Amino acid sequence: MVEKVDQDSPHQMLQEVHKALENGMFVHVRRMLQDMEPEDTAHLLEACPPKERFIIWQLTDEDDHGDILDELSEDVKDAIVMRMAPAELAEAAEGMESDDIAYVLRNLPDDIYQKVLAEMDAQDRHRVEAALAYEEETAGGMMTTDFVTIRSDVTIEVVLRYLRMKGELPEATDALYVVDENDHLIGHLSLTTVVTTPSDTVISDIMDDADEAIPVDMHDSEVASLFERRNWVSAPVVSEDNILVGRITIDDVVDIIREDAEHSMMRSAGLDDEEDTFAPVMKSAKSRSIWLGVNVLAALAAASVSNMFEGTLDKMAAIAVLMTIVPSMGGVAGNQTVALVIRGLALGHIGDSNTKWLLSKEARVGLINGVLWAVIIGGIVVLWKGDILLGGIIAAAMLTNLFVAGIAGVTIPIVMKKFNIDPALAGGMALTTVTDVVGLFVFLGLATVLI
Repeated sequence: MVEKVDQDSPHQMLQEVHKALENGMFVHVRRMLQDMEPEDTAHLLEACPPKERFIIWQLTDEDDHGDILDELSEDVKDAIVMRMAPAELAEAAEGMESDDIAYVLRNLPDDIYQKVLAEMDAQDRHRVEAALAYEEETAGGMMTTDFVTIRSDVTIEVVLRYLRMKGELPEATDALYVVDENDHLIGHLSLTTVVTTPSDTVISDIMDDADEAIPVDMHDSEVASLFERRNWVSAPVVSEDNILVGRITIDDVVDIIREDAEHSMMRSAGLDDEEDTFAPVMKSAKSRSIWLGVNVLAALAAASVSNMFEGTLDKMAAIAVLMTIVPSMGGVAGNQTVALVIRGLALGHIGDSNTKWLLSKEARVGLINGVLWAVIIGGIVVLWKGDILLGGIIAAAMLTNLFVAGIAGVTIPIVMKKFNIDPALAGGMALTTVTDVVGLFVFLGLATVLI
């Protein structure tokens, strides 16, 4: 009989730990933590306010510190690491992948970073320094240097003896990499082939060519896209000279995909994608106030348009009642396009070759929806207010705004991308500002001229 996983267990564990800490039962909490997997302990730490978080960290087994740090979000990881002594960090690093150690050290003050390196043994120090040589958001920054290489002129029997001598393989190993005497990658051999091929077979006769190695400077989002399309479990990373320098595994790629999804969701609200849910009040207030200030400027731009037509609004209450409909519809339509384009940019579907076609398509979609909703909203206003001219004005404004929203929804994210501005951060706000200003200006402008 298969036992079901209790969906409420993390929440129940959190409640039990919280209650035990309140009652001073620290020994009980320590025993609970010893029975937990590192990823569960990380989840528990992220779900606790800062004061409890650091108590729990002190109660965890030091041998598990590296594995737990691997699983933590950036903000929580940084907060814990800043409280650790260099010797503690060096010890934790023994259980971490080189790319994860490099991330931790990049965020430390330089003096502490140097002290941590000094505490490491020579092998760990060499691994970390090699990882730190590459930019963080590249294949080099996310790769591990833990892999197995073989030569092309040996037999399967020799390879099997070599693997038995090693005793264990690096995690997520699905292939062995074939290199020459200068460590140039010339091919790879799947473990399935190793265990199913006659022992006297020479590697060069059965290996696959290394035609899809990942350049060390490739951006991590492109790496994730390759893994998604090719269904890889792991892939080799090579330098400009085709020297094998590392390996990327599917678990690292899953992290990148998840981070990209969180990034888009959080940045659309003006938040850091790794923001700690239980961050201190002043830190959260400071980060959010900046975004609120930017939005105030956008709101003032729309309000200034309304102010230009203050006389018209004073004379006709019906216009004041109806004036929010046009910018609202434009904002919704435009944000649909913005979301579509941001996803296309993230997946690498949109480039110079198809931007004009996409712009034309979304303009036509905006025009069709503009005509449709202009007729519907205009008709409703005529029936509601008994004013054909007012219905015509709002219909014209609706048509114009939805058409502009379609064009702006494509143009804004692409232009932002070209200027290295994250469209997920500011695309929606910029689009809303455009549709608010255009919608109000056309509606109130026509009302002023015609009524």
